[in-house]
Amino acid sequence: MSSESFDAVDVIVAKRDGHRLSDAQIDWVIDAYTRGVVAEEQMSALNMAILLNGMDRAEIARWTAAMIASGERMDFSGLSRPTADKHSTGGVGDKITLPLAPLVAVFGVAVPQLSGRGLGHTGGTLDKLESIPGWRAALSNDEMMAQLDDVGAVICQAGSGLAPADRKLYALRDVTGTVEAIPLIASSIMSKKIAEGTGALVLDVKVGSGAFMKDVDRARELARTMVALGTDAGVRTVALLTDMSTPLGLTAGNALEVRESVEVLAGGGPADVVELTVALAEEMLAAAGRPGQDVAAALQDGRAMDAWKRMIAAQGGDPDATLPVARETSQLLADTDGVLAEVDAYAVGIAAWRLGAGRARKEDPVQAGAGVELHAKPGDTVRAGQPLMTLHTDTPDRFGRALDALAGAVVVAPEGTVVPVRPLVIDRIDA
Repeated sequence: MSSESFDAVDVIVAKRDGHRLSDAQIDWVIDAYTRGVVAEEQMSALNMAILLNGMDRAEIARWTAAMIASGERMDFSGLSRPTADKHSTGGVGDKITLPLAPLVAVFGVAVPQLSGRGLGHTGGTLDKLESIPGWRAALSNDEMMAQLDDVGAVICQAGSGLAPADRKLYALRDVTGTVEAIPLIASSIMSKKIAEGTGALVLDVKVGSGAFMKDVDRARELARTMVALGTDAGVRTVALLTDMSTPLGLTAGNALEVRESVEVLAGGGPADVVELTVALAEEMLAAAGRPGQDVAAALQDGRAMDAWKRMIAAQGGDPDATLPVARETSQLLADTDGVLAEVDAYAVGIAAWRLGAGRARKEDPVQAGAGVELHAKPGDTVRAGQPLMTLHTDTPDRFGRALDALAGAVVVAPEGTVVPVRPLVIDRIDA
């Protein structure tokens, strides 16, 4: 006789036939899967049943809570300041965490930004920061707490103790065609963020070709689901839906994006990166109980830069070191005069990945200097022969496949064409 309280097949059949899973069924199946009692093929079948039949709000909340219960929870209540965090669903050129964390810290709110590495065409925050000489991603909980109390911001890798059920599930979803299930995406993101113990959370849910969610209705559903999960768990949660049809800023790659982030912290940088950094900072501060701050001023007057330098130095990095530069470059030229109407974010992400900025498997190395630099954005007038992009890599045999990825990615419209300005922030969702 099995000492288990449920049978995995019964749980699978219940969801296959469109029934609600009970709290006890959910608690058991997540725990038993984490312990290895529920087999991978059984969890694969359950994931597919969830993808096809969905879950209601109470089911998703319980699923998330069970994933949190599989590991440890962090506690920031001993800090002298409130905490706020941001999570982005990932995009191309999305370096916002880098200027955002120190900017929010300026206003007395601690930012415990537990980040990840890139996989596929979306870059990882830790990969970007590791292009800074000496900087390290792995901190103990004690080091993290001390840095939050002192500097007010930390960007580091999450410990393996947070929601270990998610790590197993995440890998399984990837190879079973169940990545798109909104209950599974939402619970994956929110189990880690709630376990992390932040008091306030702002979600940046990307929409468009370079994002995981291509259409606005699905993105809105994901945002609403995550806001509900956070709210139900006692975390003040708000989401912005933001445009990812064209890359953010003018760079996609690791050191290239750090350089651009430092430009933003120095009071310059591309307007879209500044706009989104400021919008998210205002949301984080309001959610942490510090509304109405002049956030943009702290980028202009050097306070955010000071916080950045302290944050990088606290993790062993040299904020004044020269960043790595790729050994080889190649340019993509405009073939006609006109107005740049479109630069497809997904294609730029794939090109940067093929140049060496990203990885296909978790264990792959990345090149610090590789990536794509844009010289024009939609709406700009361009001339035939003018460089539209510079490709960077240490391995020039990668240029061909990167250029293949960019075929058709750039649309130049006839001169005089008015290119509609797409709003960067599409919608705001709160509880």
